[in-house]
Amino acid sequence: MTDTHTSLSAPLFEPLTVNGTTFPNRIAMAPMTRNMSPGGVPGADVAEYYERRARGGVGLIITEGTYIDHPGANGYPNVPAFHGAGLEGWKDVVERVHAAGGMIAPQLWHVGRERRPGTEPDADVPGFGPMAVVEDGVEVVRAMTEDDIQDVVASFARAAFEAKRLGFDALELHGAHGYLIDQFLWAESNQRTDAYGGSVENRLRFPRMIVQAVRNVVGPDFPIIFRFSQWKLADYHARIAETPEALGALLRPLADDGVDMFHASTRRMWEPGFAGSELTLAQWTQELTGKPVIAVGSIGLDKTFRTGHFTREEDPTSKSRVDVRQLADQRAREEFDMIAVGRALLSDPDWAGKVRDERLDELIDFDRAALDELVR
Repeated sequence: MTDTHTSLSAPLFEPLTVNGTTFPNRIAMAPMTRNMSPGGVPGADVAEYYERRARGGVGLIITEGTYIDHPGANGYPNVPAFHGAGLEGWKDVVERVHAAGGMIAPQLWHVGRERRPGTEPDADVPGFGPMAVVEDGVEVVRAMTEDDIQDVVASFARAAFEAKRLGFDALELHGAHGYLIDQFLWAESNQRTDAYGGSVENRLRFPRMIVQAVRNVVGPDFPIIFRFSQWKLADYHARIAETPEALGALLRPLADDGVDMFHASTRRMWEPGFAGSELTLAQWTQELTGKPVIAVGSIGLDKTFRTGHFTREEDPTSKSRVDVRQLADQRAREEFDMIAVGRALLSDPDWAGKVRDERLDELIDFDRAALDELVR
């Protein structure tokens, strides 16, 4: 085995301390929806799936999105719940990941206007969002009232309480990709004329309420991660901020309210975040907030992430391509604090350990079959 203190990969395998919690290295598992938790309950196969990546050397596992207990939180079949019977399944996941030497954070999720009537667990419940959505003359998404907003904030707080109670090491709020929190942040999807829409301060009000409520229940020393993105599921070119200054106006208040680390979701983590600057989105986030940042986007593969990989609308096969020197140099230059790896870990649960030991010729290429399996 290569000595990790002298190897090229060493900067990627240094510990990282965030709000008093120390993660063993700089490799995170990115959250990836798997649709393999019938009835909202992650079973033994899901627990083994996460345990296997912990044994493979991942420093922090961020779970797939797991929906909170608000009636409109879920939008997809067979995704895990973070309430009721789902919590017993997550308890097993946490115990097995810890036994394998890993650390884990749930990604707490409300899909907002992405939900449609007919979706489990209650088919009669519509979507909830900043604005109403009418399709074929039927209101399928209702504009959230003040009571709805307070209910969702309380639901996130209850989920955060359970995350700490179950022994998770941190939690992530899903504020990206066009889901509920992001829908309020993005001016395109939030055209409200009340206290929750219009100005940046107003569009931030609901996300800030969530962060504040979560911080209140978990206490001062439990790491809170906030995932954000420019792109949306239906629009790769969408932007919540056109300039670094605009991004700072969105992120700094969230940091002040209790976010300890940001997860800057891009399709290509190495690309400049804004025109006229070489800084990536992760670097801009570091500079604007002073907080550690997880960088993510097509790491370890030769094809850029596209949502079609998960909808089966395109060939998802990708070859493993890891420039360890480049990633390690970026980490050594503090261009990110942690990197999140997604698809590469589906086919190769030992990806992190192989990169650590520079056994790159042993990496297993990502392929379509990995989308339909949990454990390899």
